[in-house]
Amino acid sequence: MFSRPGEMVRDFRSRTVPRERTPLGVWFWEIDRVLLSLIVVLIAIGLVAVAAASPVAAIDRSTSQISVDPLIYFYRQLLWVGLGVPLMLGISMMQRDQARRLAIGLCSLFLLTLVLVPVLGTSINGAKRWIELPGMRFQPSEFLKPAFVVTMAWLLSLRERDASLPVVPLTGAITGVIALLLMRQPDFGQTVIFCVCWGVLLLLAGVSWRLIGGLAGVGLGGLIAVYVFYENGRQRINDFLGLGIMEDTGPDQVELAHRTISNGGFGGVGPGLGQAKFRLPEAHTDYIFSVIGEEFGVISCIVVALVYLAIIMRVLLKLLDEDNLFILLAAAGLTIQFGMQAIINMGVNAQIFPSKGMTLPFISYGGSSMLALSIGVGLLLAFTRRNPYLEGKPRASKWSGR
Repeated sequence: MFSRPGEMVRDFRSRTVPRERTPLGVWFWEIDRVLLSLIVVLIAIGLVAVAAASPVAAIDRSTSQISVDPLIYFYRQLLWVGLGVPLMLGISMMQRDQARRLAIGLCSLFLLTLVLVPVLGTSINGAKRWIELPGMRFQPSEFLKPAFVVTMAWLLSLRERDASLPVVPLTGAITGVIALLLMRQPDFGQTVIFCVCWGVLLLLAGVSWRLIGGLAGVGLGGLIAVYVFYENGRQRINDFLGLGIMEDTGPDQVELAHRTISNGGFGGVGPGLGQAKFRLPEAHTDYIFSVIGEEFGVISCIVVALVYLAIIMRVLLKLLDEDNLFILLAAAGLTIQFGMQAIINMGVNAQIFPSKGMTLPFISYGGSSMLALSIGVGLLLAFTRRNPYLEGKPRASKWSGR
């Protein structure tokens, strides 16, 4: 378009743009600023919510007293946000092929660490899901989720080049191994997310409906098997349904979460004035949505849900005219994974689903969760980048970005 640096020209929309831009300038014009803004809103809501829930988490259960700074978890969350946001923005600046290679590498790395969890893992509340490192503890499955989606999307997109490639059984085998490793921890909620994401990617990739129906049958059989053979899952389902309880042990976690939300009414009791939250386990992580409901009201819960809905709709609408199969699968898969995690967490807090032990994206406290979500959204922002001055012009080859 330009012959000399600094020379100006008018594009087809009568905008004046420079020929040469810095990488940061290119990123600014290509990034989906609406999507990025919605993510920033979620992070801001999360900081407020963690500040409200931090005094609950700071209580020493043995003495029922707050033995540390009541806002200690808020300060720690600020640290994780300070690490996660630059990580997200850095990944979003990558070109599509660079982001794809990064995701495949991370998938290999964290699949290996997931295999090592039974050997090197640390047990917390009866579940062995974390690996301890000097000064930190991380959950491999959290980091594996976004990398898994992108890797499966890349493998399934190869069918467009050569339909004879056995990518469907290969992706199925990888998903099966991950599911077995997660159920061993045990982590039924994460297993569901991995399997559903794989199934959705198969559907979007255009596999036969007969195969989809068969997999749905296998999934139903798996749920029945979980109830019959998986004691932790059976207990949670029974508690949720009120079945098999031989003695009155008081309300379970899901019921406590529902009571906490209800205690706030429509407008909430006010910041820092919630009392029901002090009866919640893991108020700063799994049940932070209930804390929001109590202190800021049901209206605030609706606003949070609408922000998640806006993120999902924003990405899916942008993909309607996407002709690169890999980008379509990767971006849709990352969005569905993000949305499923939010729906499950909010559903548990609203007593719609049994307890799953799953964080609310960008709102719940947690280092592994914040950094893993930052990687996932960074990849999503990288894959949805578009040059605004090329909109309406012939698109690049469908193989671009692979």
